[in-house]
Amino acid sequence: MTNLFHNILAFSQEKPLLFTHLFFWAFFLLVLLFFSTVYKANKLRTAYLLAVSLFFYFKTSGVFVLLLLFTIISDYNWGRLIHQSASDAKKKVFLTISILLNLSLLCYFKYSYFFHESANQIAGTNTAFFNHYAHFSNTFFNTGFSVDKLLLPVGVSFFTFQSLSYTIDLYRNKIKPVESVFDYGFFVCFFPHLVAGPIVKAHDFVHQIYQPYKLSKFEFGMALFWILNGFAKKIVADYMAVNYIDRIFDTPHLPSGLEVVFGVFGYSLQIYMDFSGYTDIAIGLALILGYRLKTNFDSPYKAQSTSEFWKRWHISLSSWLQEYLYIPLGGNKKGTIGSYIAIIIICGFLVLLSGKLWLLYLLLSIALFFILLALMLPKVKQQVNTNINLMVTMLLGGLWHGSSALFIIWGGLNGLGLIIHKFWKKISPFKGNESIAVKFSLMLITLSFISFTRIFFRSPDMQTVNMLFYRMNNFFGAEKLFEVIWGYKFVFGLMLAGYLIHWIPERFKFRYRSWFAAQNYVIMGLIAVVLIFLSYQLMSGEMQPFIYFQF
Repeated sequence: MTNLFHNILAFSQEKPLLFTHLFFWAFFLLVLLFFSTVYKANKLRTAYLLAVSLFFYFKTSGVFVLLLLFTIISDYNWGRLIHQSASDAKKKVFLTISILLNLSLLCYFKYSYFFHESANQIAGTNTAFFNHYAHFSNTFFNTGFSVDKLLLPVGVSFFTFQSLSYTIDLYRNKIKPVESVFDYGFFVCFFPHLVAGPIVKAHDFVHQIYQPYKLSKFEFGMALFWILNGFAKKIVADYMAVNYIDRIFDTPHLPSGLEVVFGVFGYSLQIYMDFSGYTDIAIGLALILGYRLKTNFDSPYKAQSTSEFWKRWHISLSSWLQEYLYIPLGGNKKGTIGSYIAIIIICGFLVLLSGKLWLLYLLLSIALFFILLALMLPKVKQQVNTNINLMVTMLLGGLWHGSSALFIIWGGLNGLGLIIHKFWKKISPFKGNESIAVKFSLMLITLSFISFTRIFFRSPDMQTVNMLFYRMNNFFGAEKLFEVIWGYKFVFGLMLAGYLIHWIPERFKFRYRSWFAAQNYVIMGLIAVVLIFLSYQLMSGEMQPFIYFQF
């Protein structure tokens, strides 16, 4: 019995709490049982869900719950000072401190190992990395973390951005301050969206804390639909990854060019099903508890341009970057000092990542070239000023995912795609063309571009990227098409089904979602049992962690 309680209450690094684990659903049913006794009292409901959310994060990340608590207490107090200050100068100071604290913690946990290795590479030294947080945890909590490795807290990028939105929104007078630190803690760490989004902005969520609980039968049906939908997506994504896609990226010297191409398009489907599957479940869980989270994906592979794609993909991050980074930097009207500082910082990252001084000279030469062009040709200066913020936003979006040159290249390629599309719109012969053939062609071109940029996103190193492109260029035998398809017929069948379901017009999707939500509880329950049973037939071994847990 003692061991059972220890397993339930203790954190296991090998078995973090996931939505797809049976233990989570037992945990959620228990949460609902006690929730049914407190849901009518707002303050008690908030305090209860805060405690539940902290326990959930502890089961996911262990001692890193202290980092989450620090973020909550820190930004709650900086927000209070911002609201109470009559002077705009003081408000700016408090906001700046909040931003610097949040970004410093984020940079330490995401980039300190990178900075340490870069310093060793440039200086020609071999000093060992020392993880101060791991040492603190081992000393005071008797954990067994290795102090020479950097451990990334699950969801740190998500809850940091959520917390930042609160102090920024307070400074902009977009929201009123929360009534207590418990309310603020609940906003930051509400467990459905805590570790992998959607990123919740303060002005979209804080007011819901003070609203009475309400959930119609139809909304419950929709919540159950989203949970089942997300669960099925995750199961299929894992099956495709384990049985095909991971093999392509893990052993890039073995597959043919055709297999690589199928793998690239397969990964696009996998990452969509994995990530949107998580947010589907999160939206459904939150709705059952009475809170409405915004849609995070809007059939992104229906997009007919890169611009449209980024309005449909990871909407919570795209809109966060637009609202709190792109527009403050000047949007599409002009570049600001902040724009150029951001470019310098990103270039510095690239030089440190490469450890090559020649890259610094190359980047300085490119910068000098554009400066001279801008001085001689005013139109060049105008184009640079109106497009630099797009590139900065996408490069920083790439860097948000991790300290890797591949992420920066991926972000840069997408930024370039957005800029090219801006120019293409002015001369496109297809403007206003409603032909299905034209729309489908533009959709496939956009999907192909997005998919092939993800070679940089998914690959562990540049050698893998080079090998995958080499295999595509030199081993693209069309005669092997049927052999390849037959060899992986079940995986490719799931891929085809996934894309076809994705491309179903939204009005038809709305109909079958609404049909499900309108059924009585018995029918909904039977459908749920059948779907879960069929999904589990695809499971092979342990469920894989959600891809975006690493960010």
